[in-house]
Amino acid sequence: MSKRILLTALFLLTLILPVEAAIVGQEIEYTVGEINMKGYLVYDDSVQGKRPGVLVVHEWWGHTPYARKRAEMLAQLGYTALALDMYGDGKTADHPDQAGAFASAVSQKMNSDGKARFLAAMDVLKNHPMVDSQKIAAIGYCFGGGIVLHMARYGVDLKGVVSFHGSLGTQTPAQLGQVKAKILVCNGADDVLVPAEEIEKFKNEMNAAGVDYQVLQYEGAKHSFTNPAADENAEKFGLPLGYNFEADQKSWEDMKEFLDSIFEK
Repeated sequence: MSKRILLTALFLLTLILPVEAAIVGQEIEYTVGEINMKGYLVYDDSVQGKRPGVLVVHEWWGHTPYARKRAEMLAQLGYTALALDMYGDGKTADHPDQAGAFASAVSQKMNSDGKARFLAAMDVLKNHPMVDSQKIAAIGYCFGGGIVLHMARYGVDLKGVVSFHGSLGTQTPAQLGQVKAKILVCNGADDVLVPAEEIEKFKNEMNAAGVDYQVLQYEGAKHSFTNPAADENAEKFGLPLGYNFEADQKSWEDMKEFLDSIFEK
């Protein structure tokens, strides 16, 4: 085959092969009161028009690359995703004591400061030109899982929320008719930080409030089962954590099906 024929064949091949997705990431800054918040918004610019938006709420470690990675994975699925900031200034922690202090400061004022920070990020996402403002969901990990469940309880206008190994307890239980979001809880069956009695109490709360929800248990999975850094943190700090590849993959697939259903894709 001559060089000219080969080049022509290669050119024609590029015309019939699908164009690879171009993931666009944007550093986003917004304010809540006098606090500067730093988020990361990402979408696939090969997808035409507006698409559903998904908020990603970080673990108690803060706005880490892990939350950003999950936002990028959502963008690859065709969503516009915003990894938001619940602590301010994009703060992260490198020790459980510091992480606990950051998380507690938000949790103690969840119905005021916590809700305001979530809603500010939600407004940023809804107003982005690549987002259908009527189709917003939220996912969260550990601390973030608890956050998205609290927002559902407060009646925030979300199509759905997904909690991955998140805390289920609350001081403000859902009220009948108040929850607008459908709920998916992805929990490790061997998670000692989310005991069986807490799960049962959560189910009773959701049933009493008439919520459309699911609780999925993943066999052999500990707390933080979706994060590959869990094993290192478990060893370093003596925490009951553990990464579980199978549970990570299965829970992500379950989330995909859930998002497809709430957005009627």
